[in-house]
Amino acid sequence: MIIVGFDPGTATTGFGVIQPLPGGKILVLEHGVILTPAGVAPPMRLHKIYREVCGILDRYEPGSVATERLFFSKNETTALSVGRTIGVILLAIAERKLPWTEYTPLQVKQAVTGVGSADKKQIQFMVTRILGLKETPKPDDAADALAVAICHCNMLGPAAMPAAGQPSRRK
Repeated sequence: MIIVGFDPGTATTGFGVIQPLPGGKILVLEHGVILTPAGVAPPMRLHKIYREVCGILDRYEPGSVATERLFFSKNETTALSVGRTIGVILLAIAERKLPWTEYTPLQVKQAVTGVGSADKKQIQFMVTRILGLKETPKPDDAADALAVAICHCNMLGPAAMPAAGQPSRRK
């Protein structure tokens, strides 16, 4: 099963596409970020995010999608704009009738590092190790999206694995 993880943001939305393989290995199919320039009207920024999310979902036809839950602290303006980004991601998911799960930052940290108080560097280190990458995924938003995908893969457990005798699917 191909899994797509998203780390939503208005200026930068991270994405990570993974496929669990037999033996506990995870293949990275793609990771990166969707960038929208400051100064562009919010509807245009959201439209770009939506189009690029649709492109990722159509290219990989994932079996499941996960996002990181918005962590709301003090900045209401940031929370509102990130909430809008999550909305366009959910619209793209709904149009394709894909299963979706949302994870808190704590859940993602625990799934990837085993520690809920892990910092960004610890998460990036473990993402790199778990996925067997030569370099840490850049920028941070791409690494965070891969962490969300790894968390979801762990939560799905054996359900994420390809059936015996079936070749892994890669587009």
